[in-house]
Formats: sequence, C-alpha cells, structure tokens
Amino acid sequence: MKEKIIKNIKEWIVVLTSFTLVSCFLFQPFKIPSGSMIPTLLVGDFLIVNKFCYGYSNDSFRIGTFTFPLPKITKRLLFDKLPQRGEVVVFRNEKDRNMNYIKRVIGIPGDKIEIINGVININDKPVQLKESGEYSMIDNQDYIVYKKYIETLPNGYEHVIIKRFAFGEGMLDNVGPFYVPKGHYFMMGDNRDNSQDSRVMEAVGFIPLNHIMGRAECLFFSSSCSIWEVFKWPFSLRFERFFTLIR
Repeated sequence: MKEKIIKNIKEWIVVLTSFTLVSCFLFQPFKIPSGSMIPTLLVGDFLIVNKFCYGYSNDSFRIGTFTFPLPKITKRLLFDKLPQRGEVVVFRNEKDRNMNYIKRVIGIPGDKIEIINGVININDKPVQLKESGEYSMIDNQDYIVYKKYIETLPNGYEHVIIKRFAFGEGMLDNVGPFYVPKGHYFMMGDNRDNSQDSRVMEAVGFIPLNHIMGRAECLFFSSSCSIWEVFKWPFSLRFERFFTLIR
C-alpha cells in the first residue's frame, strides 16, 4: 500500500513538472475572462498561448498570476521576431498585477497612434474600415445589436471589430495622440466600446515588450457556462469554435 502511494505521488510529480515546463517554455492554456475581444474571442473561450515565439522574459514564466521568482532578465532571450501589428497577445499589466490581459497589437515602437471619431490613425494615416454586417449578443441581460467592421492595418493584417455606438460617440473615440516609446506596444480590444486598453493611460497604457507573455494561437475549447457546470455542457459547448486559429 505504501509503495503504491509513493508510486502515485511520483507520477503526479512527473505530470505537474511536465505541465509546468510546457506552460513556461512552450504553450500555455488561457481562459478568456471578459468580452473586450468580442467577436474574435468570447467569454469562456480557452486558447493556447505560444510562449516561445517572441522569446523569453520574466513574465514568460508566469502561470495564472504567479510569476516564478527567477533572477531578473533584462533583455528578452532566444527571440527571432517581435510582435507585429494585428497579432493577439497575452501580457501582464503592471498597473493591474492580479490580471493577465489579452488584446490586439495596434501600435509598435515609434508609432504615432491617434483615435479620431473612432477611427485609428497610425502615423497620421487612418486605417481602412469596411462594413461587415451586424453582430448581436446579450450583454447584462440586454439584447444589443452591434455594427461589425473589417479593419485593415498598415501591414495588411485584417481582423473584425465591433462598435456599439456610432463612430465618434464612444467614450474612447477621440483620444491621443500617443507616441509609442522604444520597446513598448499599443494594445486595443476588438470590442471597441467595451475595452480598457492602451487608450486608457492611467489603467493600461503602453506595454513593455518584457511584459508580453506570448501570442494567442488557437482555440481548443469554448463554452458559454463555467467549465465546472458539466450538466450544462450539452447546451453550452460552442463546437464550431473548437480548434480554430485566432486572427
């Protein structure tokens, strides 16, 4: 009996160690907690974060809100590319250390970003927007119909955004200009009228490269209920979102 218990403990240690190593160095699961990235990401989506694509910093070795107490890494290690406009990334917000954030990269170092009547202007040029129908959802028990648009960034990256209010009428539709410092990035959510992001300097602001944990790659699970509410799964699983790439 004692030998069996010891064997089970060893097996669990191996499993937990393997999970920790994979999560720190390769891929980490992440659950979407808010609606700031709707329609790209929904509350209850589970995705995989690529931890090695941008190399490693101290915040790469972060699981949940726990960062492993390692010596200070002053320069990002083992990276061969930097975040690009349009990529969806997970990062630590120094001003809200109890949360991991997920947003889209809009501005890179050296960019001038200004939001004019809801339209992003990058280096004094407005991004392209094309209407793409409507997007409806229930928000706080209210049925709301959003306008949907395809936004094209200067590098040609296309993604979908939604607007609840007309352009120019949102609280953050006229802000800036923001000058992205060296080694920092400007992040925004796709749900433009319901996202606390780099437009709010006192709450998020510019994100240092070393606070970026990795790039969101694909969804592997999605449910409109809590993962523990198994009895609701047959009615809440969003099978069409399983194993889809994030753009």
